Amino acid sequence: MPIIKSAIKRAKQTLKRRERNISIKKDIKTAVKAFSAEPSAKTLAAAQSEIDTAVKKGLIKKNTAARRKSALSKIAKKAGVTLEAAKKPAAKPASNS
Repeated sequence: MPIIKSAIKRAKQTLKRRERNISIKKDIKTAVKAFSAEPSAKTLAAAQSEIDTAVKKGLIKKNTAARRKSALSKIAKKAGVTLEAAKKPAAKPASNS
């Protein structure tokens, strides 16, 4: 155990971060396994969301996330699953006033 005050704080921070990171990685794994077991649009969206969350938190790199999401999409395509696109309201035509 460290003696210096700042080193003690750093050790505590490291433990908290490690637990958080492990939790996020576990969430990714469970979501991907759930998708692999039962490919559906809902499980695909959940798995991609977990991967995006990990990128946002800085746990995995952007390219790694892209590679994993691409692999999920490939499995989804093979299973015939499509992700429903979010419906956007129709754009209003510009008025010429």
